[in-house]
Formats: sequence, C-alpha cells, structure tokens
Amino acid sequence: MDEGTITEEAESQPPTSRLDRIPFGADGLPPSLSSLRQKLNLKASREPKFRFYALFDKITRLSTLYAAWKRAKANKGAPGVDGVTFEAIEEKGLEEFLRGTQLDMRRGNYKPQPVLRVFIPKASGKLRPLGIPTIRDRVVQTAAMLILEPIFEADFMDCSYGFRPERSAHQALEEIRVCINEGYCAVYDADLKGYFDTIPHDKLMACVKMRIADGSVLKLIRMWLEAVVIEKTGNEPPRSSRPDKGTPQGGVISPLLANIYLHWFDKVFHQETGPAEWARAKLVRYADDFVVLARDIGIQITRFIEEKIERWLGLEINREKTRVVNLKEQGASLNFLGYELRFYRDKFGREKTYLNMQPSKESLEREKDQLREMTSPRNCYKPIHVMIQEMNKNLTGWSNYFRLGHPRETFRQINQFARTRLTKHLKRRSQRKFRPPKGTTFYEYFKQQGLIYL
Repeated sequence: MDEGTITEEAESQPPTSRLDRIPFGADGLPPSLSSLRQKLNLKASREPKFRFYALFDKITRLSTLYAAWKRAKANKGAPGVDGVTFEAIEEKGLEEFLRGTQLDMRRGNYKPQPVLRVFIPKASGKLRPLGIPTIRDRVVQTAAMLILEPIFEADFMDCSYGFRPERSAHQALEEIRVCINEGYCAVYDADLKGYFDTIPHDKLMACVKMRIADGSVLKLIRMWLEAVVIEKTGNEPPRSSRPDKGTPQGGVISPLLANIYLHWFDKVFHQETGPAEWARAKLVRYADDFVVLARDIGIQITRFIEEKIERWLGLEINREKTRVVNLKEQGASLNFLGYELRFYRDKFGREKTYLNMQPSKESLEREKDQLREMTSPRNCYKPIHVMIQEMNKNLTGWSNYFRLGHPRETFRQINQFARTRLTKHLKRRSQRKFRPPKGTTFYEYFKQQGLIYL
C-alpha cells in the first residue's frame, strides 16, 4: 500500500485512528505533501499568470495539519492568550485537537483568537513588538504556509534571501561581497520604518490575489491580518485593538506575506525602466532589509527607490537610518545583517586594499551583553562546568553565524572576554581568592573545563 493510500485512509478513519499511520519523509513532511508542493511550484513556474482556485481542501487535510503541528512544536514558543501549551494539547489528545481544527475549518467555524503582543528589547535599546498567536492559530497558519509557499517561491527573484527555503543571510552577504569586489562600491543602505506593522492590508491582499483565487484561503489571510491584538504592559490592564494595517511579527504566515509584498519592488527594480537596466544597479534584499549597489548612487536611483517604496507601496523610509555610502572613501563602511564590510589597507604596506567582512561593533557588544548575563551575580550558584556548557552553546551559535570573512580579531576579543567573565565568576563564588592549580594558567584551566575557544 503506497503512502497516498495510507494518508487517505488515515483521514477517512474514525477518530480512533492513529496519527502515526501518516508517514514522514526525510524533509519532515509526508511524501504526499512534498509531492503536492513540487507540483504546485511546477505549475506556478510554468504559468506565471495562473491563479490557484482549489487550495483550501489541501490546507485542511489531516496530513497537512499534522505536519504543521510538528513544525510548530519544533519551533517551540510561548503560549498565546489562551495559555494553552503544546504539552497540554498532547495530554488531552493531539488527534482530537487536529480533527477538531479540521472540522471547524471545513464547516466555516474557524476564527483566529486574539494575538498576544509582547515587547522585546532591540540592540538600540528600544522595544520591538512581537505578536504571539495561539498554538491552534500557529498550526493553521503553518498549514497554509506549507501550501502557499511553493506557489509564491516560483515568482520570487534571486535578489531576495530572507525567510525562504534553502536561502540564508550568508548567501545575501556573499552576493554583496561579490558585487563590491566587482566595483559596485556605492551603496544605498535602506531602513524601512516599522515595515511589518505598516503594510497596507488592501494592497497586500491585491498582491496575494495575483496568484490565489480561492475565496476560503483569502478569507483566512484576511482574518489573520485583522485579528484582535491584546497588549499587556507591566501591571496595567490589557488593552485590545484591531489593526487596520500590518502583519504581526511572530505570526507564522507573516514572513511569507512580507516577502510577497516586497516582491513587487524587486520586480519593478529589474524591469526595463528600473535601475537594474539603466544603471546596472544590484539589489540584495533580506526580508525588509535591503541594499542597492551601483558604481554611483545618483539622485535618479534615490528618487526611484523612494517613490516606489513610499508612494507606490505605501511604506515609510527611515531617513535617520537610511544612508548612501561610497566604500571607496577612506573609513567608509556598510553594516548589514550584523556584519561590517569595509576596505582595509594592505598589512604589508603595498598600495592596495582588501575588502573585509567581520562582526559589526553592535554585534560584538550584543554578544558581550549575552556573556555578561550568563555570568552575572544571579547565576553565581551554577557550577563552573554547567556555566561553561551554556556558554559553549551560545559561542558556537554566534561563531557559526559570524564565520564569514576575517573575524579572527573579533573572535580573540570574545575569547578574552569569556575568560575574564569566568574568572570573575569563580572569584565571586569562592570565599578565598580563586587560583587555578599550580603551574596552570586561567587559559589552560578553562580549556581543561571544556570552554571552547573561537
């Protein structure tokens, strides 16, 4: 019996059937769902103007909802306004939960619950709003994303790297490095003000309708966009509001919708009337962060960008953070996705420069803040080997992301800072002044305890 037959049987069985009858492939999806995604992508690629009209039934399949549940659970995350956790749902019965969700969707009874808005600190010291949907809404959004993503992936352009399968920030940075080394050293470094919170709903839905004609799917997306937001701040009573624009950061479907909207800027940029043609300019975008690289950024390119972003898309460019920089000028640098790119003089005194990519000063300070928090006095009760394990996990993730370019000097600073913080931790815990074993330096002692050095 093939997987498709098993899946169909699993969906037609009474509620006593088991979810583990749905097989999963190496990609973490049922083979039937992977095959469907490939077919949707192929159809969209072959027919750029085709509008898909029968998708809702595919979103509500039990196999799709179960795959969405597994992805949502793997991403962890806090519960929404209802306080329901993944563990609570499994204790009560996962299959009952999924079948109940499926039934509500197919009968037209599904309505998203309010989104819980919390605020998390940004590197600048300001707070960034984060929307937390309930787990049920996260599962349904993930199911919709699994079906819609391959359709829009067929349209997205090579200049877009953020929140896309098999694409990464490293690829975007490498593309920028190549462009700069080819002589595209003038850079328009853009910053969009509150992008996720300012996307006009009607214009976004118009973009979605370019590919989707299924009314039930469009209704789902509209309901998510207009879901009530409950905001809790300190001890103040909760406040509720219904947004008339934006797609909440934290929603599973939000990154896809954000890419769908800015895709039209990518497209017009590369048309015959766009800077890619008449100025040979290059666009590199990671979600709402983008740069335009050219041999010269003149008023014509600047006007084009600002007109399309502000007048055409209805967004706002943050003039305080947006800047034009020429990397050939002495001391000029570009900060993008946590990296600093700049030209340095040759170390051997030759009349040449080389482009270096390394963690920005802000990224370095953020990592130091993380290490300070992990070794703060409130963690003084932790044994040294436990603290080192936690630090190693943090250091490994940080160094994996910042491995591009020539980060050796920055890595040395982090190594020294980590040793200093651990030394203070040991001295704080000990009634006597702590010293490593005789004949052993602090460097060797921490290495023996398992501390990794970048």
